[in-house]
Amino acid sequence: MNRTTFLSLVLGLAIAFGSCTPKQPAKTENCFTLKSEDFQKIINGKQTNLYFLKNGNIQAAITNYGGRIVGLCTPDKTGKMGDIVLGFSSIDGHMKAKEVFHGALIGRVGNRIAKGKFTLDGQEYTLPCNNGINHLHGGPGGFHNVIWDVKAVSDSSIVLSYLSKDGEMGYPGNLSVEVQYLLDSKNKLVMSYKATTDKSTPVNLTNHAFWNLAGEGNGTINDHILTINADNYTPVDSTLIPLSGNEPVDGTPFDFRKPKAIGTDLDQVETNIQLKHGPGYDHNFALNKPTTGEMSWAATVVEPVSGRKMEIFTQEPALQFYGGNFMDGSDTGKSGKPYKYREAIALETQHFPDSPNNTNFPSIILKPGETYQTQSIYKFTIIH
Repeated sequence: MNRTTFLSLVLGLAIAFGSCTPKQPAKTENCFTLKSEDFQKIINGKQTNLYFLKNGNIQAAITNYGGRIVGLCTPDKTGKMGDIVLGFSSIDGHMKAKEVFHGALIGRVGNRIAKGKFTLDGQEYTLPCNNGINHLHGGPGGFHNVIWDVKAVSDSSIVLSYLSKDGEMGYPGNLSVEVQYLLDSKNKLVMSYKATTDKSTPVNLTNHAFWNLAGEGNGTINDHILTINADNYTPVDSTLIPLSGNEPVDGTPFDFRKPKAIGTDLDQVETNIQLKHGPGYDHNFALNKPTTGEMSWAATVVEPVSGRKMEIFTQEPALQFYGGNFMDGSDTGKSGKPYKYREAIALETQHFPDSPNNTNFPSIILKPGETYQTQSIYKFTIIH
């Protein structure tokens, strides 16, 4: 029995029998070495800053540059605090990073749009292609690269707003967006999204935090134990655009319905065409939803050594699982450690990729008079 299979069995039992609330850490002061002044800059005439939130046993650092989660601290099973989100120690670090989406809010449309084109109400729209031949995460001037207005801030929450003007990155309509990050007293990070428009436009908002539950910069995520509540996933072509619809995970490396170490099936990357396209995991999972739009469990991740457990709940119909396949050590993070190959996992709650071009998927078109509203929750506990 190999190590990842053994860990899967052990952690599967642990997850099945539940978890407990994290121990109160011995020290409750700010666990970050981050400084607000290192995030203060005027960009395009707007002020950026860093905001610290705290509630229960978790702490977060948020910047209005791209609405990014710069860090999130939680205790391990000994009560020691650790930062489990990849990020940088200054605004310049984020701006110069090779990986441009660290911790950011993503929009107008998360994931890919094939060849940067879609047709809406009889008109074709052309978007900038920033991922080979495709448009990715709102384009180079997407929400990850704008300065959000701070509408409200408290000890445990921050509300950010942004007006995306008609024609920005090729999208139609003036889109007014509001996002709240809230830490509640039960060790949950709650992300709430709201948007309205004056012209029909596609909208698919998400957050692109990179997680390592062992601590940012602390090695591979292939030993993390992952469960995804999905009977089906979305096969893609070599440019990561959906081929058509969804297919069953049963009998494939994409079956995470039972707890499994992420690295268990990665030895099939040369023989499984979908892993080869990744290369590795970079795929959408169609979540098992009791009712459309209902808040429900999407996924669970456990890091065996620290005992940290993260559960994801969402109103969204899908989840993008990315296994850090394109990280190569070029970026050095907050702790001075390089972010290497497969040392982070992204789990982005979302609608389906390339939805404007695929009638098999739920529509992401927001119309005037409607309100886009969705929420995702990341809950942190401990398994001993």
